[in-house]
Amino acid sequence: MVIAGIVAVVIVVLALALVHLYNAMVRGRNLAEEAWSGIGVQLRRRHDLVPSLVSVVQGYAVHEKDVLSAVSRAREAGMKAEGGSARDVGEAEKGLSLALGKLLAVAEAYPELKANENFLQLQHSLTSLEDDLQMARRYYNGTVRDQNNRIMQFPGNVVAGWFGFRRMEYFELSDESEAAVPEGYSAK
Repeated sequence: MVIAGIVAVVIVVLALALVHLYNAMVRGRNLAEEAWSGIGVQLRRRHDLVPSLVSVVQGYAVHEKDVLSAVSRAREAGMKAEGGSARDVGEAEKGLSLALGKLLAVAEAYPELKANENFLQLQHSLTSLEDDLQMARRYYNGTVRDQNNRIMQFPGNVVAGWFGFRRMEYFELSDESEAAVPEGYSAK
């Protein structure tokens, strides 16, 4: 009778631990998905800002068609990557960051453009968006790290295997030098 009671208690404790681990993994996955949607919002805001920036620069830098078209192509690639994996979106956005950096570097050669109030406001908005995107990326990567820890540590790895939880991808740039703020961005 005592042994049956002990076995029953052990089974109940194991079942509660299983439920707790499962719920923690579901909660972690949901937090990471929510964080990913935050990145998506910032990327959409960034994509919406690019045509205005290109239009203002185009008015002053008519001889820079290659740079302007590169920014437009990079924006298009970023928009097409939406809904893809973190790696695919990261690669597309890395291309857009590089193209925007070149665009802002070109703007340095046009004093009238640098003094244009609309350009300055767009540049400030872009800088603010980049900061917001960086915060969203940090939050997402933190939730992914926590979820991956749950999935990879024992006994979570067993529970994850039973219920099909998989490691999540981080949203990061592939090279440290690319993580630097592109030349031309100002910290206002």
